[in-house]
Amino acid sequence: MAEPLHPWLSQFLQQIDSSSLAPASSLQQGLSDSELYRLWHSQLSSRLLDLQSRLLQAKGQSFYTIGSAGHEGNAAVAAALRLTDPAFLHYRSGAFFIERSKQLPGSTALYDMLLSFCASSDDPISGGRHKVLGSLALNIPPQTSTIASQIPKAVGAAFAIDLSKRLGQSGNWPHDAIVMCSFGDASANHSTAQGAINAACWAAYQHVPIPMLFVCEDNGLGISTPTPQGWIEQSLADRPELRYFAADGRDLAQTYAVARKAAHYVRTKRRPALLHLSTVRLFGHAGADTETAYRSKNLINAELELDPILASTASMLARGILSRPQLYSVVSELASQISRVANVASSRPKLQTAAEVMAAIAPVRPALPAPPLPPAAIRSALFEFDKHNLGKPQHLAKLLNWTLHDLFSQYSNTVLFGEDVAKKGGVYGVSQHLIQAFGGNRVINTLLDEQSILGMAIGLAQQGFLPIAEIQFLAYVHNAEDQIRGEAATLPFFSNGQYHNAMVIRIAGLAYQRGFGGHFHNDNSFAVFRDIPGIIVLCPSNGADAALLLRQAVQLAYEQKRLVIFLEPIALYMTRDLLAPGDGRWLTDYPLPDSPIPALGQPAVFNQVPDQEPAVTPQLTIISYGNGYYLSRQAAAELEHAGYSLRLLDLRCLVPLHIDAIVAALADCSQVLIVDECRRRGSLSEELFTALHEARPGYYQLSRITAEDSFIPLGAAAYAVLPSKQQIIEKVQQLLNKETAK
Repeated sequence: MAEPLHPWLSQFLQQIDSSSLAPASSLQQGLSDSELYRLWHSQLSSRLLDLQSRLLQAKGQSFYTIGSAGHEGNAAVAAALRLTDPAFLHYRSGAFFIERSKQLPGSTALYDMLLSFCASSDDPISGGRHKVLGSLALNIPPQTSTIASQIPKAVGAAFAIDLSKRLGQSGNWPHDAIVMCSFGDASANHSTAQGAINAACWAAYQHVPIPMLFVCEDNGLGISTPTPQGWIEQSLADRPELRYFAADGRDLAQTYAVARKAAHYVRTKRRPALLHLSTVRLFGHAGADTETAYRSKNLINAELELDPILASTASMLARGILSRPQLYSVVSELASQISRVANVASSRPKLQTAAEVMAAIAPVRPALPAPPLPPAAIRSALFEFDKHNLGKPQHLAKLLNWTLHDLFSQYSNTVLFGEDVAKKGGVYGVSQHLIQAFGGNRVINTLLDEQSILGMAIGLAQQGFLPIAEIQFLAYVHNAEDQIRGEAATLPFFSNGQYHNAMVIRIAGLAYQRGFGGHFHNDNSFAVFRDIPGIIVLCPSNGADAALLLRQAVQLAYEQKRLVIFLEPIALYMTRDLLAPGDGRWLTDYPLPDSPIPALGQPAVFNQVPDQEPAVTPQLTIISYGNGYYLSRQAAAELEHAGYSLRLLDLRCLVPLHIDAIVAALADCSQVLIVDECRRRGSLSEELFTALHEARPGYYQLSRITAEDSFIPLGAAAYAVLPSKQQIIEKVQQLLNKETAK
């Protein structure tokens, strides 16, 4: 039995058959017959796919019906661009995707898109994980339900293309490519969009090449909220350094001509432009949207008359490209073809197991040898600026600085960027002298906008760089965390591992910083990172580990294409002493670049036992990290004099926790105290407590010390809500004295 036609298609076929199509307002002058036919075919294919998806949804075979109906004029934008121009697409860009696929012989866009609609594991982009418009071969990184969140990384990619030319890096996209990013009129009001557009203009104002074509597809609605008429033009047309173009998305010829002009401007001037494309939204926001709840039927029906496909079809007839019978035949055959393809796509396999779903979160990639270390003479010249300190123990900040110099010399595709990282060398001097050694194209001051910094990291990564982004303080990342959570971390998942966002994000954070109050400068919460699948969080407590772990972070990004958060404890940056002023016991020697790197997740082990009992089995193990480990070392030194024997574990890798390695380091010690400088609720200690109990049920006697569930106040009051050395001493004594009394 034949599948019933969607009402729109039935009416459309009747209009063709009964000569009831409205006359074309334009004959699409400027397009040849073959160009008009090709674009019309892409428009119609997109519309029929949308309709087919709704029919499939009714049968439980399609799961996401937000479509492109009314926006199909974006096919002309695709035709105005090159296959090698990366496109970060709005979710109503089905016609763009189909038209671009025609630039690559052998593409099977209809089948591929239907596989995605049906969540089949055969879907060539996401492997059945989401309905996305994306293709590695078509240079369309996949986006999901973007609410402007793709715009910062698109700007980052535009910056990266010309940066790769300046630095002689080949990149994934050619040096003359431009970046296209489309979004809706409602999304244009989002702070993410405003910040990203501002960042592009800010850079262009300083003559930094930003070959970025923004395309705002303006249908006048944000789900049910109207966009004020004229608002997009009023708010975006007069932006400094942003060239404004406008076109009617119902007119393919006009859209194509204006898009070509806009693309030519961006490509030749290497400056940003905005194409304001007037569109109409048909059939509601999505399949579940009851449009009559907030719009009158008269208005809905009136907008159906503005359907861009009706306008294109009328032009086809008026120009005699096809007769009505021929048009009827082409539309009917295309609808039948899509129905047949849908039947095949809906029968293809689906993801079945958790392992299949999760395989793309952090796929294991083949080993990749690191670039060779530079010759000794080059290293010697590189460190000339600090030669008086070489060979002497140093604090954490100094050794991070030296490590960055070595890494930049070894990995030619590394770029460091953030607020104040260049001549100032960062707030704490960690990046000092890098710009003098490697230049302003590799050490870059950014504007004060964390969304743009992280978007820049994503764009750089997709162009083949190894970005090292700096977030000035931990609390600042919360302004932009979705660039990590919703964009960077999800890209391998939604592209089945084909795309990646390999990067290192350095963040100065945690508490105990003297003279500053929270929550911005003494922030002891990194819980947001613990909830994101696939990312790694490393945290050193001392200079030697800082050097080794930062090398490990870069190695993971370079070889395994991982996203690594490198959390740097501010209070320990300049710390020199451990037990008494001037003892220098927290300074460490610099591990040379060829020093072995510890296995990921392997905790550092330190045994504090009485001098007269060097072989004694520790009575208790303290597990900590960062400032908590530093305080635990202080406490352990005092407890040693009282005859207590302790083992201390410095976790170093906080996400994911490698419980097997932690259990192995604990050996047979069953008494465990977790010292966590973060808050009681939502801190790492909760996960450790649970994981250790699950690893050896009933074996460990677990206790914990944490910060209070409080923000950090100013001055000495800060220490009232944070763990202290004295708390650790008293807790250990309480636990071990209780054990002795049994």
